[in-house]
Amino acid sequence: MNSWPQYVTELPEGHPVTVYFEENHLIQSLLSQLTGSDAEQDFELFFNLFNQLAEVEKRFSRKENQLFPYLEKHGWTGPSQGMWAFHDEIRDLFREVRACIEAKTLNKVSRIVKRIAGELFHLMEVEEHRLFPNALELLSEDDWKEMREGDVEIGWMLSQEPVAYPKETAEEEYVHPGEDRRKRRLPFSTDDRIRMNEGYMSAEQLNLMLQFMPVDLTYVDENDIVVFYNRGENRVFPRSAGIIGREVKFCHPPKSVDPVLQILEAFKKGTQDTAEFWINFKDKKIHIRYFALRDKEDNYKGVIEMSQDITEILKIEGQQRLLDWG
Repeated sequence: MNSWPQYVTELPEGHPVTVYFEENHLIQSLLSQLTGSDAEQDFELFFNLFNQLAEVEKRFSRKENQLFPYLEKHGWTGPSQGMWAFHDEIRDLFREVRACIEAKTLNKVSRIVKRIAGELFHLMEVEEHRLFPNALELLSEDDWKEMREGDVEIGWMLSQEPVAYPKETAEEEYVHPGEDRRKRRLPFSTDDRIRMNEGYMSAEQLNLMLQFMPVDLTYVDENDIVVFYNRGENRVFPRSAGIIGREVKFCHPPKSVDPVLQILEAFKKGTQDTAEFWINFKDKKIHIRYFALRDKEDNYKGVIEMSQDITEILKIEGQQRLLDWG
């Protein structure tokens, strides 16, 4: 692992696989320093190195959300299952270290860090000898270019952003993936689908998603007119089609309309972007939030009102990491 394999040295600078190997070099350097440090004797040094190593989460996320989906399109689903599970095991070890730090049981940290080092070295070896060579065989140049664009959104472990790939894109204007309108190869037709910031949905899918969300949503446009609400079976507050096209101040009881108008005024002026309340309603605790909506030129485009029954959420304690349908 001290030198890059030949297939990497032949790749252009900035290629996603080249970047992964640059991160490998950083990981090995950090592990060497971290395993040689003493959390009890020099906690500041240890904590700084540990936090740098914890940025490996960005690397895991790029693989899981970028590389693995492209491999799946070419029929290789193994990494999405086996390697993702391995990432989660390493994440658990990082959480163990943080728990020790919080509990001030630093004498246990060294043992866990050594386990992290062993797991990461094993992971990098599998990547070098199996994952990346096979990925380079399967994926096209267009796949790698598209992948690099998405990698930007997640980020890297490196202190500086890698050079652009392909190199000529360095002189082109950056396009946010959410505004990228280029056609991509997808396993479904985009005909009759709505182009979202990221992804495509049919009107039916969009309605179903909004219908089954466990929150009440109401959209009031920039002219204070109600243009939408989601019609779910378990709404917090009743709504009917009669509110569509109605001025929002007439949709609230007189005793609560003044705060609503105050919120709208602040949103329009740009002095505020959010407002929230929580009330007791029919033996339930209701969380009500307002969010100002603005376009990319920062023009006010309306407000979303979101109401949610948080009664059961407030009872949550500890963790539930396994499915419990009993």
